[in-house]
Amino acid sequence: MPRYEYRCRTCGDTFELSRPMAESAAPAACPAGHDDTVKLLSAVAVGGTAAAHPKASGGGGCCGGGCCG
Repeated sequence: MPRYEYRCRTCGDTFELSRPMAESAAPAACPAGHDDTVKLLSAVAVGGTAAAHPKASGGGGCCGGGCCG
């Protein structure tokens, strides 16, 4: 289930809620009970490195297998 981040305009608290995507725009009360909250836009960063793939060394495929005449 997706997690959404909200900020309370009354107390300034930032909090997260897990809720279905269909309810992502529904109002959310802060943990202190205030109703004046706003959903924050979250930036998703995906990191890591790509694994190096060795180059194919002939064989297989039309241009590498000798089937192109």
